[in-house]
Amino acid sequence: MKRTLATAAILVSATVPAFAHVDPMAHGSLLSGLTHPVSGLDHLLAMAAVGVWAAALGGKARIVVPCAFVAIMAAGFVAATNGLSVPFVEPMILASLVVFGLLIAAAVRLPLAAASAIVAGFAFFHGAAHGSEMGAATVTSFAIGFLAATAALHGAGYLLGQSALKIGAPFALRLAGLVTAATGALMLAA
Repeated sequence: MKRTLATAAILVSATVPAFAHVDPMAHGSLLSGLTHPVSGLDHLLAMAAVGVWAAALGGKARIVVPCAFVAIMAAGFVAATNGLSVPFVEPMILASLVVFGLLIAAAVRLPLAAASAIVAGFAFFHGAAHGSEMGAATVTSFAIGFLAATAALHGAGYLLGQSALKIGAPFALRLAGLVTAATGALMLAA
């Protein structure tokens, strides 16, 4: 289990410098969408945090919470690509880091509907950001790419969270939550 946790952590962290926003004209819209969520620390941490919190919540939340995020993120993307100007997108994305991080750090256990509503509320802003930053990419291919990458990041976070719980290291989850919340707070203050 320790090897799984270490491997997942390395894979998640290795994606940050390996990708940047790619030119959809040169590399295709799908690749542009796939790399978008992993090219910014704010998106990367938020997506992984949703998976970690889902693992900590357990039960149906393991599936429902990440699915709520992906579904409402898609709605935010559709809204943005159809001309809806969503205010406070960047501050809300950074606030999601603080909130998700604190929920993990404090080991907050909420009913499934409440947990899903919290992640869904922030997911809309993440989706709007993707919609406003897609550049020359084609909508459908870009959306498939960033939705798949988001689901993979949720999965990586889930594996990290599940591995920490299996080896009896809930303190590792709390520490990860604190780091996520602190990162969001620092980015908000900048």
